[in-house]
Order: sequence, then structure tokens, then C-alpha cells
Amino acid sequence: MFPYITLAEDKPWLPGPYAGVELKILHKNEATGGVVVLRKFHAGMTIPAHTHPVANEWAWILSGEWEESAVTYTPGTLFFAPKGIQHGPHVAKTEVISLTMFDGPLTIV
Repeated sequence: MFPYITLAEDKPWLPGPYAGVELKILHKNEATGGVVVLRKFHAGMTIPAHTHPVANEWAWILSGEWEESAVTYTPGTLFFAPKGIQHGPHVAKTEVISLTMFDGPLTIV
């Protein structure tokens, strides 16, 4: 038996760190501050280049088209951004849903 189970449909969409970005927090590790979230990027949104200073980020595109550095990524693409390394800008060519994990507190600079 799994020690934690949740249904995404039971979680609300919450405002994300940028306008046009929403989060569903599927799990939060109270000890580390790490989170597993569904992220929704509204079509046409550009997320500026940024850094997560204290958390590694893993993101898997579930739906939509995401562009970075003139390359378009589609469902099934997995991204890894190590803490302290700048990444982006990201452009949502269509509405994008990703499953994303941060292994520490979600901070952005």
C-alpha cells in the first residue's frame, strides 16, 4: 500500500508565481518544503529566465507545446533544471500542463 495517495481532481488550481500560471499542489514535504505540482501555463505566456536557488526542478510535459531557445517541446518531454542554474525563458505555444517536482522550497530569483 502506498503511504500517500491523492487525486488531482480533488485539488484546486491556485495562482502560480507568474500571471497566467496556475498550480495544483499534489504533495508537499513538510520537512524539506519540496512539492509535486501540476502546472498550467496559459497559451501565449512567457516565463522569464529565472533560477531556483535552493531546489532542483524536474518537469514532464503532459500536454501542450512549450518553446525554449527556438526549440518546441511536446508531451513526453522531461526537463531537469539544477538548483542555482538559470533556465528559460519558456514560452507556452498552447496551454501547457506539466507534472513538476521541486526537491526543496519553491523559490524563484
